[in-house]
Amino acid sequence: MSKKPSSKAAFLSLSGIHKRFGGVHALRGVDLTIEQGKAYHLLGENGCGKSTVIKIMSGAHEPTEGIISLDGKHLNYLSPMAALEAGIETVYQDLSLLPNLTVAENVALGEQLVAGKGRLLYRLDHQKIKQTAIAALRKVGLEADQTLLGKTISDLPLAIRQRVAIARAIASDARLVIMDEPTTSLTRHEVEVLIEVVGRLLDNNVAVLFVTHKLEESYRIGGEAIVFRDGLCVAQGPIENYTRSQLAELMTGRSIEATRYRVGKPKNTTLLDIKDLSSGHAFRDISFNIRHGEIVGITGLSDSGRNELAMALAGHISIPHGVLTLEGEAIHITSPASAISYGIGYVPEDRLSEGLFIEKSIYENEVPLILNRILGKFGLLDDKKGRAAAGEISSGMKLNTKDLDLPVSALSGGNQQRVLIGRWLSINPRLLILHGPTVGVDVGSKETIFHAIQEMAERGISLIVVSDDLPELLQNCDRILVMSSGRIVENFNAEEVSDDHIYQSMITSPQETA
Repeated sequence: MSKKPSSKAAFLSLSGIHKRFGGVHALRGVDLTIEQGKAYHLLGENGCGKSTVIKIMSGAHEPTEGIISLDGKHLNYLSPMAALEAGIETVYQDLSLLPNLTVAENVALGEQLVAGKGRLLYRLDHQKIKQTAIAALRKVGLEADQTLLGKTISDLPLAIRQRVAIARAIASDARLVIMDEPTTSLTRHEVEVLIEVVGRLLDNNVAVLFVTHKLEESYRIGGEAIVFRDGLCVAQGPIENYTRSQLAELMTGRSIEATRYRVGKPKNTTLLDIKDLSSGHAFRDISFNIRHGEIVGITGLSDSGRNELAMALAGHISIPHGVLTLEGEAIHITSPASAISYGIGYVPEDRLSEGLFIEKSIYENEVPLILNRILGKFGLLDDKKGRAAAGEISSGMKLNTKDLDLPVSALSGGNQQRVLIGRWLSINPRLLILHGPTVGVDVGSKETIFHAIQEMAERGISLIVVSDDLPELLQNCDRILVMSSGRIVENFNAEEVSDDHIYQSMITSPQETA
């Protein structure tokens, strides 16, 4: 769907760009050209240099060597303000929103910074802020009423925050919008809205650069694929010229086939029986069971109740109505601690803010749930026992490092997710709930996580996988439950259903299916 540029003149070029961080050679001579009115998809495994190159393009990093050309003018580096003034806007994976400010202020502050040459005026133009925010929010499909404009970012769900961050990027006269994993927390419907937004940007001669792992969306949008591996640009060209398997091989250096990973079968015995579960307006009349070693996928739109159901089963939301029976015994989940006592673990959707102690070491992240097992004399932590346990967890999750003292912040997204899943495996769970298990994870790490999921099921662990990624559910699950308006509306055999069929049931209201 990308629009051909009206001119072949490059807006932004990188030539021979190197970047070193101490002894790490992150970029090894990168050449890139960005033309206005064109879509680009920056593809590669986590740690290959994608984030470094977009930080150089947006002024956050200065290259160690190489030349940046902006509108034909050669520069050694771009400052953040110079990038903003040139119309280069970036939506980072962590969104970089100011949580204590309102939606309107977050959307329009970039424009105010440019107008003030890097300084915010003593008296902000609040009327202008409101007008800018309304226009930008509508472009990303959000109803910009006074309620939304006045909400602080910290009060918004993750999916809405993501769209606010995109609105901020397009609020000014952007010439290049860089989006780092823009659809990570968006439902399929919200992705469709974003694709429409991208189409309008391209029609207005704005270049769009995606850093993404979601090839399906890249093919939908079209444009150029730029493939990185080990700090090098190993391929660039029209994305339609590459198959998915070719791109995967370019990214990883090995052949990865898109196949169904689920080969085993669950046992015939029931682990957990859920009967008439309800919790306010979040979900109601939920009934299904999970067998030993079964992988059950749960999907639906963001307001379907699927997230709340997962959190309730993990003890994060109260369950005032319904009956839970675990291996024939009635149980009452009243808190995360009580869920853990029953052998129920929960890997949250947002690993950075809800799951990991991001500045702590791998060791410190792996052992919090098993402190009672690694205590020595006088109730003190036995470091030797703890490191042995953490080493076993890391090895089982095929973590790409043996240095347990490495901070989790230094790991790729895929390795961070493996650390978090490994922590929960340490409790020897009977049921593990995985919420968005491969969000922001590269193709190679996805494969490792998928194999880990299958190994857990083969060991008899039951799993619930909550995800928007329908191919992921089809590849890994035995059954897929679809939720809409707080109810389960479909129960599919994953081997016998297509993603289009699932999506149609997601967007059909319960009344329409009745």
